Amino acid sequence: MKRILDIGLNDLRLFFKKKSSFAWLFGIPTAMVYFLGLASHGPDDPRNHRAPIAIENQDTNFLGRAFVTELTAQGVDVVDATNAALTARIPADFTACVLRGERTKVAFVKRPSASEADGMLAQFRFARALIALNSDILENASRNNADTLTAAGLSNIIAEPHPVTLNARFAGRNPTPTGFNFSLPGNLVMYLLLNVLVFGGATVAADRRNGVIRRLAVSPASRLEIVFGKVLGNTLLGAAQILFFLALGKFVFGVNLGANLPGVILLLLLLAWAAAGLGALAGSCALSEDKVIPICVLASLVMGALGGCWWPLELAPQTFRTVALCLPTGWAMAGLNQLISFGSGIDAALKPMLVLFGFGVVANVLAIRFFRVL
Repeated sequence: MKRILDIGLNDLRLFFKKKSSFAWLFGIPTAMVYFLGLASHGPDDPRNHRAPIAIENQDTNFLGRAFVTELTAQGVDVVDATNAALTARIPADFTACVLRGERTKVAFVKRPSASEADGMLAQFRFARALIALNSDILENASRNNADTLTAAGLSNIIAEPHPVTLNARFAGRNPTPTGFNFSLPGNLVMYLLLNVLVFGGATVAADRRNGVIRRLAVSPASRLEIVFGKVLGNTLLGAAQILFFLALGKFVFGVNLGANLPGVILLLLLLAWAAAGLGALAGSCALSEDKVIPICVLASLVMGALGGCWWPLELAPQTFRTVALCLPTGWAMAGLNQLISFGSGIDAALKPMLVLFGFGVVANVLAIRFFRVL
């Protein structure tokens, strides 16, 4: 055990002697987490999205103000015209026409550059507000004389609690992860895989070329201890990255790890261990570190993209979801989404952990089988 620990700690020491190592391990992934977190963060809670509408209220009387109040109550954010999905135009004679019992129109104009989703949601909220205002007017007529409609009476009706409420939420249990709740797990999984694979593969290939493996082979260390030492060094490298980004996510980006932190750490350590075995295997099979690095980088990027590190698999076709189940990144993201994005208990991530453990066993067995001294 001491020889395994010595080999692993020595590899870790050599890695941190290079200043560029800190950029790859901490700097670049941090930047990616930040920018992708901002890019994928919606303007509000995705479970209660509010429609951006601009209002041109030309009516100075009370019904114009009541309609604006209903719009806000129906899930509308009043914004300027440049940021609105549509513009609602309340005519100057809106109140006067209603009081005279004449038909009046509230027009809306959709902004051409607005997204289709925001435009449809804004129209839906707009229609709900009109229905709500008409309902309030009918309620006033049922209580009072049909010809009596005052600002005070209508305000009292609007302020009353509704006897029937609607609780709208996702039909499924889990919403699509967004913001830093998605960018932190995704980038952590991809860069953890990339750094461990590249460092592990390059170290084994370089040590074989420089004769370090040959010297270890004639030392008291066995072949098994050499491989396990290399795998341990790669796993410890991954552990350093894991602890850094979990602390960054909790204290800087506000990712809620909560009581699931032990499960998150265990799952990521299993991924790091599996990646370390793959790195040792790649270093044994490649002729030199110049060839193993691009292979490991390409493999990491492909597995990251197909495994759901770049975008939520919930938005991908079924074919991509099936492919993700064949990759360690897909199972790692499935477990992290349960623990971080969806707030499930550790039992929801047991299956991904077992699968990652299986990946690790296979990777380490293959690394031992194909390990070369020369």
